[in-house]
Amino acid sequence: MLTLELAGSPGTGGRSGLLAGLGDTETQQTTLHPLVGRVFVHTLDHETFLHLPEHVAVPPTVPVTYHAHLQGHPDLPRWLRYTQRSPHHPGFLYGTPTPEDRGQQVIEVIAYNRDSFDTTRQKLLLLIEDPEGPPLPYQAEFLVRSHDVEEVLPSSPASRFLTASAGLWEPGELQLLNITSALDRGGRVPLPIEGRKEGVYIKVGSASPFSSCLKMVASPDSHARCAQGQPPLLSCYDTLAPHFRVDWCNVSLVDKSVPEPADQVPTPGDGILEHDPSCSPTKATARDFLTDALVTLLVPLLVALLLTLLLAYVMCCRREGRLKRDLATSDIQMVHHCTIRGNTEELRQMAASREVPRPLSTLPMFNVRTGERLPPQVDSAQVPLILDQH
Repeated sequence: MLTLELAGSPGTGGRSGLLAGLGDTETQQTTLHPLVGRVFVHTLDHETFLHLPEHVAVPPTVPVTYHAHLQGHPDLPRWLRYTQRSPHHPGFLYGTPTPEDRGQQVIEVIAYNRDSFDTTRQKLLLLIEDPEGPPLPYQAEFLVRSHDVEEVLPSSPASRFLTASAGLWEPGELQLLNITSALDRGGRVPLPIEGRKEGVYIKVGSASPFSSCLKMVASPDSHARCAQGQPPLLSCYDTLAPHFRVDWCNVSLVDKSVPEPADQVPTPGDGILEHDPSCSPTKATARDFLTDALVTLLVPLLVALLLTLLLAYVMCCRREGRLKRDLATSDIQMVHHCTIRGNTEELRQMAASREVPRPLSTLPMFNVRTGERLPPQVDSAQVPLILDQH
């Protein structure tokens, strides 16, 4: 007998509004019962949030996106995830609650109509309880390469996987424990090529022991063959094919039927180490640091003083002088230089002693056309800057 703990979509009650999109209706509330250690899947259908008459079908082209968060918090609980392939596909809330999450949680879901920009709100009351029945100590996790996580979350593919995996197990009850996208485990986004999928990890649990086939697949010899690029050791018929392409090199088995030994708790001490004569500290010898200090200070000072004396000698004691410069210069060059200098001084004296009247254009209020100057008694403030030209 196969069982699958999935939470279906809430009913479509409250469709009394005749809106062509999402309406501003009262907040709906749906109560769900997730179980600890069992996968929980809740589908966010467009039919739940699009309030249309019963005889009107939901248009497939209406894009709707969702935002879900824990009431009073910006994000979802750590055990719950949200995914949606595109605004034209339904959204999914899925995850596996842990014993620490036992109790009541309220999830608020806001739907956005990307065409009309209408919104509607829904509350999901999650009552997380312990599952009934015997525990499931034998757990196996498979990596399915042929599916994305959104393709496995609906109830039909999940039930088909449980039915197919029953052929690899001892007769007994199988239940779905967890579904995780391969991207959440460090997988890479596949290339946009037809047939490439992201991959999904599916964990199945049962109260019956593992079959010899599963034990052989998860054996170290099988993993060694996978590391060498060879096919794993699969002694039974692959009942999951062709609907599910399982990577048999990534099958992991967990056996919780044998209790793990309790970790030894260390005994706290008083915090004081016992006296050990062999570990006593050695006495440090006395050391005089005067010599090191003098060397550190005097050596740089002496070097700086020597450099200063050398620079002063080069700049002050080795100057050639004007006489030596004139003797090293040829007579023709000296005569040429003195001639130019004398002519320059003579021109400057002639320019300073000449008596030439100032140009009329530099005088104030000079009329360019007539050459006349205004009399001194005329108020220059009332004379226009540009005289009339006749």
